[in-house]
Amino acid sequence: MCGQAFCVKAQCLRVMDQVQKTWEPLVITKRGKPVAKLVPADKAGTDIFGCLKGVVKIVGDIEAPLAPEDWEAVR
Repeated sequence: MCGQAFCVKAQCLRVMDQVQKTWEPLVITKRGKPVAKLVPADKAGTDIFGCLKGVVKIVGDIEAPLAPEDWEAVR
């Protein structure tokens, strides 16, 4: 017979593996009432920041205000 903490840890790890494998969230209940939801973590590489690194090239000062003669070109 294993210690109670060890058994809970083993079950928790098994459930986390299942959520990761099936990609389906799992509702955790206490006495039949929902108390938490275990959801799969985002897959690596889904972050929008940095996704165009090395693809886009910025030329010039993109923060400088436009000169008055450039206003017509913007319209």
